[in-house]
This record gives sequence, C-alpha cells and structure tokens, in this order.
Amino acid sequence: MGRARHVGRGGAPRTARADQREAFREQAAHCEGRSPLYAELCRRFADDRRVGALADGWQGRVPLQILGGLNYLVLGGEASWDDVDAALEEHGEFLRRFVAEQPVQTNEVQRSWVLLPLFLSALGDAEAHVVELGASAGLNLVWDRYRYRYAAGEWGPGDAPLELAGEERRPVPGELLARRPRLLSRVGIDRSPIDAATEEGARLLRSFVWVGQEERLARLDRAIEALRADPPPLVRGDAAEQLPRVLAGLPGDGVVLVFQTSLFEYLGEEARERIRDTIDSADRELVFVASGRPREVPRSWGMRIHRLGGRREFAGHADYHGTWLDYEL
Repeated sequence: MGRARHVGRGGAPRTARADQREAFREQAAHCEGRSPLYAELCRRFADDRRVGALADGWQGRVPLQILGGLNYLVLGGEASWDDVDAALEEHGEFLRRFVAEQPVQTNEVQRSWVLLPLFLSALGDAEAHVVELGASAGLNLVWDRYRYRYAAGEWGPGDAPLELAGEERRPVPGELLARRPRLLSRVGIDRSPIDAATEEGARLLRSFVWVGQEERLARLDRAIEALRADPPPLVRGDAAEQLPRVLAGLPGDGVVLVFQTSLFEYLGEEARERIRDTIDSADRELVFVASGRPREVPRSWGMRIHRLGGRREFAGHADYHGTWLDYEL
C-alpha cells in the first residue's frame, strides 16, 4: 500500500516524509538556543524512517511527543541519550503508543511570571474564581502560591517554595504589584489531566521538560512541591464542552478569571469559537486571559485580556516558556 499523499500549499502533492521533514525542521528552530540536544535530534529525525513509523500524521506537536517519550524512557533508566538509535529500535512500540495516547503536557510554571501582571490588571483587588483551560497538572492554577520578582518590586508570599523572575523588555508597572486579589476557588479542565501528587505523574511532567534545561526542571520540582500541599481539582474532558458546566457550578460571588496559555494551538477553529462564545455570553463578571498569535515578534505569544462585553486589550508579547515579557498595558 503506497504512502499517503496530499496537496501542499503550492498545489503539488506532498508525502508523509515531506510532512515529517517540515515538522522536525520547524521544531529544531524552536529548540535552537534552548536545548542543543533536541535541536540536533530534530534535524536527525527529519529524515529517519524509524521515526516516521512512530506517527500516523505530523499535525500538532508530534515531534515533541516523540522527544517526550524518549525522555520518559531515559528518566526511567530504560534508555540513554548516548544511544538514541538503540532506544528507537528497542522501544518503537512504546514510543508509537506514547505518541498516540499522550498529548504534550508542558505545564511550564515559569509562564505564571508573564501571566501575573495580566491577572493583576484583570482582577485588581477582587475576590475571584479561577478556571484554567488545558490545565495539565494545574501548576499554573496555584500561581498565587509563588513569589515573583520584577524591576518595580515583588509579589506573593515571602515563604513560597518557588520564586520566579525573568527579563522585562518593558517594566511591569509598580502599581500593579500593589494589587492583592483573593482566590475563592480554582479548577482546571484538561483532556488528560496529570496527578502530580504521584511519582508517575511527576515523571510524565518531567519528560516534557527539554533536556539540558536544568533550571526549568528545578522550577518544576519546586512547583510540584507547592501544588502537593493542596492540589486543585481537575476536570477531565474537552474544554469547549466542559467550560459551560464548570462556570455554571461556580458560586455566584466574585469575579471569574478564565485563562489559557497553549491550549488554543491544539484546538480547531470550531472549538475555539465555542469557548469564546461561552465567555462572551457569560451572565456574570468574567475576564479571559489568553495567549495567541503575536502581532510582531516571531516565535512568541501575543498576550490578551478579554473583558465582559467583548472588549479585548492587547497586553504585549511574551516568550512561550515565560522567560521574557514585553508588557504594554
């Protein structure tokens, strides 16, 4: 049976091999300067037939799923980065199943550092219920348990197990850091939520941290410590379907803050529109903080606050791992 072909942008037939090559080369560009090993492997995997057999298609983040599966094996002592060829040959069945069943669960807690100014702008000193779409293990749902450092000051409990800082390309306004919203409840929605209170869940989260990013791994471990003190409830299911039910189940007091960082890039337009419609039709005070397409800066997020009544504010650009923020509000 021949290899599937489809029509590319220019009208010429494309092969699965061409899609594989494009997916890995694009991912290599994202990994450059962040994980040299992953960048090198992506270039190698672009034309590797064994890797091509691990996936039925190359939409979404399949290269990261393959790298995550390999890292999962390495963390468990079942494979080595020194002999990736052996891992591909000996664990091909596991890797194919991992790609088919395990979505990317980055749950990068450094993102809370770029989100906090938006949350403070959206909430002020209000009491609030927080809902995260695509919550994974919920590490960013407990953002108020972390300590934050900005040029204008600090925010959060002084005895927090995790302190976050980054590069401010424009200073975060000091008056924002004086705001103290109080969270009444928090809940996450995810198709495949991870229980970070278990060793298996923690290993799975660690597997999606890019190899060589030791500071990122250390942050993850401290965030898991903060979360395990009182894990937030996580609803398993499709965000577009579950969001109306979750909102209906919240107490009537307080503002509702809904946020997402990387979920929308995995959803189709219909699902994104259903979520937007649910938010725009809310019959209570609600704000939506979201990342999306950048206006000007490539390979970054455009950060936005959507307020009740459909008013949208562009809040600036941010690195999708949260290392820098260019705040504009």
